[in-house]
Amino acid sequence: MTNREIDIKDLGFNDNLSDYTKSKQLEFFTIGRVILEHKERYIVLTETGEIQCELIGNLRFTAITRSDLPVVGDWVAFNLYDSYKGLIHAIYPRVNQLERQAIGNYGEKQLIASNVDYGLIVQSVNRDYSINRLERYITICHKAKIEPIIILSKIDLISPDQLDDMLSDVRGRIHNTPIITLSNQSGQGLQEFQSLIEAGKTYCLLGSSGVGKSTLINSLLNRNSVRTGEISESIDRGKHITTHRELFLLPNRGVIIDNPGMREVGITDGDSGLEMTYEQIHELAQECKFKDCTHTVEKGCKVLEAIEQGELNEDSYHNYMKLQREQVHFTSSVHEKRKKEKAFGKMVKRTMAQKSKNKY
Repeated sequence: MTNREIDIKDLGFNDNLSDYTKSKQLEFFTIGRVILEHKERYIVLTETGEIQCELIGNLRFTAITRSDLPVVGDWVAFNLYDSYKGLIHAIYPRVNQLERQAIGNYGEKQLIASNVDYGLIVQSVNRDYSINRLERYITICHKAKIEPIIILSKIDLISPDQLDDMLSDVRGRIHNTPIITLSNQSGQGLQEFQSLIEAGKTYCLLGSSGVGKSTLINSLLNRNSVRTGEISESIDRGKHITTHRELFLLPNRGVIIDNPGMREVGITDGDSGLEMTYEQIHELAQECKFKDCTHTVEKGCKVLEAIEQGELNEDSYHNYMKLQREQVHFTSSVHEKRKKEKAFGKMVKRTMAQKSKNKY
């Protein structure tokens, strides 16, 4: 990212953010968007360039969870104390936040990015291809009220007939989601993808390592701003290079967020994501004989009937049930964690009260 002057509207600043600035009397601060975070240091992009920022003590010490701290995509208000250094005094409310289950920490969420308009779900057509994983990514997008777009990359590695069969399979299970096919190597499909990028809109790349996300950004930027790995002959995929999230302003004034490859994409709480991804199953479930139908063994289950009659894809059903179990487990983990925290809080209060009583 160069320190050229830009219009803040190119970064997605709109009337709602402007109104918030006035309502909170932030007009005398510099407004910018977090493009990179690293160990409580934040690079913020403004109309005049990049500024290295940190939080004021009050924001840092009152943060209860990680989500209370800035993430890539956030809008912040800061003041300069040096030519290229600033102190963040306010974090703007998020329109949305893209999140997944924190790996190894049940009941915890990991924020991927904030204030995203479109989730670009990238899969290579060779080893990475999985419709189940596509549905998983689409679910976390829907949960955050983000429009998903599927990008099938590396199409130069398969024949046109193989690609047609693959597209038929995806469209047979996933509806109302745009699909773009492209090759960073040959350039096929890149122009179609570029035509989708709108000025002032934010796009977040999602997918596993080595599917061509960073190479795609370099193609959009017309320069090698993002390091990419060589292709491993043994596994026919790129080596993982991106280690952090970073926001880039594209030449056509769109905004794109590069994201490290994610091997695990755990579903968090909230039913809306599953309902939107599996709309057919949700609609069928409303017609089941029993309101608490589990869609597993019950007679009068419209979901099971649809599978038997060939009206519902069985693989999609099994993936839905798996994601639903994950969601229930996450929600119960959160409940159990809060229960323990509440019990611990009561114990501390009793201990303090007893100490105070013994003192007198």
